[in-house]
Amino acid sequence: MLPHLQSALGICVIVAVAWALSEDRRAFPWRTVIAGLLLQASLALLLLKVPVARAGLLALNGAVDALTGATRAGTSFVFGFIGGGPPPFVVTNPTGMVSFAFGILPLVIVISALAALLWHWRILPVIVKGFAFGLRKLMGIGGAVGLGSAATIFIGMVEAPLLIRPYLAKLSRGEVFVLMTVGLASVAGTVFFLYASILKDVVPGALGHILTASMMSLPAAILIARVMIPESGGVETQAASDLKYRSSMDAVARGTEDGLKIYLQILAMLIVMVALVALGDSILKLLPDVAGAPLSLERVFGWLFAPVVWLFGVPANEAATAGSLMGTKTILNELVAYLNLAGLPKGALDPRATLIMIYAMCGFANLGSAGILIAGMSTLMPERRDEIVPLAMRAILSGTMASGLTGAMIGLLPVV
Repeated sequence: MLPHLQSALGICVIVAVAWALSEDRRAFPWRTVIAGLLLQASLALLLLKVPVARAGLLALNGAVDALTGATRAGTSFVFGFIGGGPPPFVVTNPTGMVSFAFGILPLVIVISALAALLWHWRILPVIVKGFAFGLRKLMGIGGAVGLGSAATIFIGMVEAPLLIRPYLAKLSRGEVFVLMTVGLASVAGTVFFLYASILKDVVPGALGHILTASMMSLPAAILIARVMIPESGGVETQAASDLKYRSSMDAVARGTEDGLKIYLQILAMLIVMVALVALGDSILKLLPDVAGAPLSLERVFGWLFAPVVWLFGVPANEAATAGSLMGTKTILNELVAYLNLAGLPKGALDPRATLIMIYAMCGFANLGSAGILIAGMSTLMPERRDEIVPLAMRAILSGTMASGLTGAMIGLLPVV
């Protein structure tokens, strides 16, 4: 099968599975599905094929380097050589000097503070409202859920609902599901630069691709959520609320505090997840070898998810490798998956398959993120907790399908 037809089949299968899981199969939202697919394709072609836009995305690598350098100035001052400063001894193994916790991950704290400052200066709100307007007009969703969805890719799946807090109680069950699906299908702006710094040697213009992936997953998430829980219209609002800072310094301070929470969450999550993988591998090694090699979670994930990534457009001979990445992303998280992707031997995935996987894995859909989403939404809507918990667990599937739809769309279009 031709690679692009393979991805086209994947798109059809993903939408068909969403329809099969629908609560009302007779109410298929044709307008939303067509608009969502066209919007995805338009965004990809505009940002990745139009020379001016593509050059702009590639130029964003300079922003990654600038922010990474600025963060290193802070970490080397605080942590010394383990934070990127000059070592007080002769280094015989430079790779051993790289500290993820003290040299790379603090970028999240800096970005969180910067995002809060840009919000206070009314730069981000203008961008978010522009996205929300487009989503309302093109996909027929309500203003409240449009604003909350658009904000998710900039400030995160827990923080975004704060913008529409007065309207949360009025949202329908389907609109809550849209917010959850968008939150799990995309990644927040606070980690854009972190993932780009990990992938900068894997694909040119990594930051542009991460940003494009999150933007494409917005209509994909709305499409999948509307197919699974069909509705039309929704609560309208034009005003943002509950995310205000008293001054620029207050924005920096509160953004830093929020970033520190994310930093510690990621550190703890990585320690636990890597330990669990190692424990799982230790247990699997007790079993007999399969195909001449010991079992491991990576091999098991590869077998289970190989058919899934094949539908995205990954060649059959690379599906096991890509499947292990997708399994890691789904069972553990996308950060570990991106680290594994960056560590693959050269040639393990061809450029097209690599790009498909970068897009397909660009989402928070995993059990840990679902727990965070349940906690955040239940705090904002305690009276609807019994409704939120089952929806959040279902949103793991819808969020995975939405980001997978984005990967398949990249495989379909001539963008590599």
